[in-house]
Amino acid sequence: MILSSARGLRLLSLSLALAGLVAARAQQPAEAPAPAATKPVAAPQVPVWEAKLPDFSDAAYRYAVEQVFQQLERTNGHPIRPGKKKKVGLKIYADSGPGLATPFPLVRAVIESLEKRGYQRENIFLVGLNPLRLRLTGFLPSFATGISPFPGHQVYVLESGKFYDPAWFYDSPLPARFDPVTNERAVEAAASGKNSSTLEEDRKSFLATPLFIDADFWINLPVYTDHPVLGVNGALVNATLWNASNTFRFFKSPATAPAAVAEMAAIPELREGWALTLVSLQLYQFIGGPYFNSLYTLSEPRLWASADPVLLDSLMLERMNAARKRTGFPPIDDEETRMLDFAAQLGVGNRKIDGDPVRPITP
Repeated sequence: MILSSARGLRLLSLSLALAGLVAARAQQPAEAPAPAATKPVAAPQVPVWEAKLPDFSDAAYRYAVEQVFQQLERTNGHPIRPGKKKKVGLKIYADSGPGLATPFPLVRAVIESLEKRGYQRENIFLVGLNPLRLRLTGFLPSFATGISPFPGHQVYVLESGKFYDPAWFYDSPLPARFDPVTNERAVEAAASGKNSSTLEEDRKSFLATPLFIDADFWINLPVYTDHPVLGVNGALVNATLWNASNTFRFFKSPATAPAAVAEMAAIPELREGWALTLVSLQLYQFIGGPYFNSLYTLSEPRLWASADPVLLDSLMLERMNAARKRTGFPPIDDEETRMLDFAAQLGVGNRKIDGDPVRPITP
């Protein structure tokens, strides 16, 4: 795996470390300790901040998000304000379709807190993956009305192919281009309108460069579901596989997708600007994901925020497994959550931290 030919050496050590962990998992019994060469790289221990939501109104989200921003400013010791680029990106989630997408009130609240700190409306942009799902969930204007839910804000649709730079890509040789439903039109779209592609093109997943080239920083706004290959579809996946081109190929094998998520999340340039993950527990799904099924969703009046996506995903995994146990479904086991172990191995975050990981924000 490399991040463009000019930057491959920066991530070579990450690939070697992850390869060691994969080999150790494959060759040793589950209870055996990993060899010294594969001990996790230490990641800073940061908590998950929690703001309670009295309801899911715009006013409730505005107050909760402002609490989060003020807590971050107190913790970091400096205010949030425009930097040299004067732009901020918001990575939204719409890939489960209508019913399970980043809540509009949360997006509006984040925008308002950023504007309050000096960011201009036109310099706060949204990034999503699929044009159809973005339109069905309302992030893109309806063809009937043409009314935008976020006037003045650009919505960058990654599958349009307009927001990738040929110099920035994640390179993985296996597997070849793959679409999970073998839909020829989808394969053609993934190949930028071509019905065939070269082996070199099939190796590359181009990254959403506006988030880490054009912006001072970016905020991840995922929604949580379970996932048959990755275990948890949340903070890590929204920032990686739903944030790049030609990534459906990784789902062909359960061994490749977790490694791809971890390695992409560890890319230094992507991590540097990834300031925060904000997730509302307004609706999350514990089985049957990533496709929305209202029968298996839960709702909690909480807003969580953290700079550690691994910790967030781990905590949500516990919640989903508790729900599965209550309803008679088997839990998501360790083999299905290798993505979290791999990401921790590469220093992206921690599966556990000292003390209570969830800390309430006191105004």
